[in-house]
Amino acid sequence: MADKDTVDELFDLRTSYYIGNYQHCINEAPKLKLSNPDVRTEKDVLLYRAYIAQKKYGVVLDEIRSSHPAELQAVKMLADYLSNESQRDKIVQNLEGKMGSSVDVSNSTFMLMAASIYFHEQNYDSALRVLHSSEAIECMALTVQILLKLDRVDLAKKELKRMQDLDEDSILTQLATAWFNIAVGGDKFQDAYYIFQEMSDKWASTPLLLNGQAACYMGQSKFDDAESVLQEALDKDSNNPETLINLVVLSQHMGKAPEVSSRYISSLKDSHRSHPYVKEYLQKDADFDRMCKSYSASVSA
Repeated sequence: MADKDTVDELFDLRTSYYIGNYQHCINEAPKLKLSNPDVRTEKDVLLYRAYIAQKKYGVVLDEIRSSHPAELQAVKMLADYLSNESQRDKIVQNLEGKMGSSVDVSNSTFMLMAASIYFHEQNYDSALRVLHSSEAIECMALTVQILLKLDRVDLAKKELKRMQDLDEDSILTQLATAWFNIAVGGDKFQDAYYIFQEMSDKWASTPLLLNGQAACYMGQSKFDDAESVLQEALDKDSNNPETLINLVVLSQHMGKAPEVSSRYISSLKDSHRSHPYVKEYLQKDADFDRMCKSYSASVSA
């Protein structure tokens, strides 16, 4: 992160990435004329992470070469992991080897990419251990996400307090506050909604922010409002997995015809088979089929 006493040349780029405005990040990064090599590297990290967010892994793998800085090598490692499902076990083994040797804890990008791989592996303990080694605010934000996923709201609250003490005005701190408020629920749903809405008004209305608003609406049983913002998110990106998942949930709450949610599930299975939600859905679907066959066999007997 840039020193607070200096101009942050990457503020707009970083903000675009954090709110999910990935194409803007990709469009604007090449226009920046930067003299500081460290800032140039950070710019490239944001650029290639935006490509990863768009699942354009080939761009990252083709353009990042062995001569590039360690931060970019870490980004390439994540792209390699996400793009090559058959090699994931090997990539994780290599990562374990790196974590077992001396790791440069000042390389927060490596810590973040390593934790992201563990997160995708659903190895949350390892992810948290990696993130604990870094004082970077983005590592703290991912820590809050993981703790909330584990229903450890108490620990997430402590980590959020650390973020607020470090930089209360950071967009990551604001986002983490919104996530925390959604987890707490009740009156906090409205507080979270205001954070997402303010960011949309100030920067851009993205699927990430719209899905946050939809979660707040659904938490308050405002299903018509949730449907409106999710439709807007769908118009911006018809293949966004979080939007499709939220639409599946919303369709159930609103009592829509079964084929409505089935349509969204089909889209998820077509394009996002490695998504944790889809994996769990397919597993439960297979378990149900197996139980039906077992029941039918016992009845026939």
